[in-house]
Amino acid sequence: MMREAADDQLINDAFQRLLDSYLSSRHRKKVDIITKAFNFARQAHKGVRRLSGEPYIMHPIAVAQIACEEVGLGSTSICAALLHDVVEDTDYTTEDIENIFGPKIAQIVDGLTKISGGIFGEQASAQAENFKKLLLTMSEDIRVILIKICDRLHNMRTLESQPANKQYKIAGETLYIYAPLANRLGLNKVKTELENLSFQYEHPEEYANIKSKLALTEAKRHELFDEFTVPIEVELQKMGIHYEIKERVKSPYSIWSKMQNKHVSFEEIYDILAVRIIFTPNKREEEINECFNIYVAISKIYKSHPDRLRDWLSHPKANGYQALHVTLMSKQGRWIEVQIRSDRMNEVAEQGFAAHWKYKEGDDDEYTEDEAELNEWLRTIKEILDDPQPDAMDFLDAIKLNLFASEIFVFTPKGEIKTMPAGCTALDFAFSIHTFLGSHCIGAKVNHKLVPLSHKLQSGDQVEILTSKSQHVQPSWINFVSTAKAKAKIQAILRRNSREQQRKGEEMFDEFCKKNNIDNMQAAADKLTEFHESRNRDDFYQAVADKIILLGEKDLDELQGKDAGKKGWRKLMPFLGRDKKKKGGTPEQPELFVVPEKFNRKKPIFITDDNIMQYKFKHCCHPIPGDDVLGFIDGRHQIEIHKRACPVAAKLKASFGNRILDAKWDMHKKLYFDATIRIQGIDRVGMLLDISQIISSQMSVNIHRLTITSEDGMFDGSIELRVHDRDDVKDIMANLRKIEDLKDVTQIM
Repeated sequence: MMREAADDQLINDAFQRLLDSYLSSRHRKKVDIITKAFNFARQAHKGVRRLSGEPYIMHPIAVAQIACEEVGLGSTSICAALLHDVVEDTDYTTEDIENIFGPKIAQIVDGLTKISGGIFGEQASAQAENFKKLLLTMSEDIRVILIKICDRLHNMRTLESQPANKQYKIAGETLYIYAPLANRLGLNKVKTELENLSFQYEHPEEYANIKSKLALTEAKRHELFDEFTVPIEVELQKMGIHYEIKERVKSPYSIWSKMQNKHVSFEEIYDILAVRIIFTPNKREEEINECFNIYVAISKIYKSHPDRLRDWLSHPKANGYQALHVTLMSKQGRWIEVQIRSDRMNEVAEQGFAAHWKYKEGDDDEYTEDEAELNEWLRTIKEILDDPQPDAMDFLDAIKLNLFASEIFVFTPKGEIKTMPAGCTALDFAFSIHTFLGSHCIGAKVNHKLVPLSHKLQSGDQVEILTSKSQHVQPSWINFVSTAKAKAKIQAILRRNSREQQRKGEEMFDEFCKKNNIDNMQAAADKLTEFHESRNRDDFYQAVADKIILLGEKDLDELQGKDAGKKGWRKLMPFLGRDKKKKGGTPEQPELFVVPEKFNRKKPIFITDDNIMQYKFKHCCHPIPGDDVLGFIDGRHQIEIHKRACPVAAKLKASFGNRILDAKWDMHKKLYFDATIRIQGIDRVGMLLDISQIISSQMSVNIHRLTITSEDGMFDGSIELRVHDRDDVKDIMANLRKIEDLKDVTQIM
């Protein structure tokens, strides 16, 4: 009884907080229907608990709270959030919801139910299929995806109660799908939190390390911020502007990403601190002019960087983001980015499309504003859905191309403006106008000069597409287009062209099977598809027809099981044995571990000196002991080991989450692994001697190869090492950094 009373108190407090947030918002006050939805959901989920032990109803209340307070949605969305699990988890149907709450709420709940059905299901590619449903539903009502993102944010906040393999799957899927979606919809705060939570679960040590470094440098940052902003404040007060100046600190995930991509240390990242000026304009129509007035005023105080002015005022980003970014040189000799935006722009930057609706009059939660940008984006995605990729991973990739792209602006010959992703080519532009134009494109005129199809467009270019009826889509085109639409159309045309070849390959394979008395042709094709590492059966048939794969003895051995466990094992092992002086020099051929049917996927697998040969180490990320890793059960029920940050693993987590395993190292410095370190610096006498002394002083490490080139007094080189684990690499890099004139030390995968 006491527990029930405590639960009731917990639930009532959470709901009261939701009502308080709603009543303090700008929406019309429809408290009755929200209370009705709460009571209905509470009764429906009565007696059910989450993994964390709290009553289940706490989850829908938390999702509704996020939708209201952090995304700025109104009563329709709050009700749908409260009811979002009722149809899926209880005996109530969508019809029941419609009868009680009306068609609009029922439609959104139905959309949310369609998405979540089977998200943890056993079938392969469940996530990609759910993502397709999500995008199709989204074009009916954008609130479906906004609430789904709120749901995902709460799941990430309470991920602690899940087993580690589920954590990697959910965190990976969040980074791969939901964070980019939140970004595309302008939910900046939500996107940042999703990224940081994913990072925290996938790389706990790195996350803790960056957090502690941010805490240590906090006082210095505050000091820099105060000194930098004092003269700016004086100037803004003179101008009579109502303003607020905020300190923005780069998120741990952004810092880590930059460290990985640019191969720099935490100390070398210059833009951890940024300054945000948020002002209230005297007249709403004057806000763009006021941004520029502020820019002119502060650039008289500090020297601005000519290449780092970013103007998203006249042409906002596709997610609605508007601001003026300028980078200024502080008196301490540090470049500091200043973001200038009005209060309205700031709200749009934090809450995305939802914030636009707050500035519109009309019914609560109604969408009356111009959604041209969003609809254009949804239309592109619908085009991709209309021509579905045969492979779920391809589909996710195609969507991601659209989610991540930052924009440039190009003009048609008639002067119409077109928004295109940065890095796009003339051929991308052709396909964006019409498929016929793209498939018959022979070149383009950019700013009246003739350029090839692969020419990369810049913002402000005027582009005229040249076509010829004799031109047809070439396979090489796929290598230089970058937009999802162009890729999808080229692949669709190439697929049509290649079906003939695939049929021919299938006939050749059929003959091979008949000749060698192989009965189950489909099972044999699947086995050889994996053996030759083709992406799917059609690719395998095409390779047979193109004579890339010549069927012979090795294929027969594979089908008859003579090579089981042996194939390519040496290629898959990144380590080099215990002692190179042993007789024979070749370790025994390993038997790869095969996952049994009743295998406990919630428990971690431990990689030891003795069982390491039982796992597959793919070349995509080259993991060594000490790396954050995970396991993946492949089509043969064998286990691949990947770094958690590996791009291939990112796709696997998002598409085959139920096959992810938690993997841990239990190694004792018996085996050697390959690692490569890149070094750059100022050339001088004795440099090579200093480097080799550092490495030879590390007892457990051997130099395999040292390559150095010198030019104009600078040198660039790489050291290939045999190490026991990641700690060896870290120690050597730390010691190399102490050498005078050695300026840059980075690890190559």
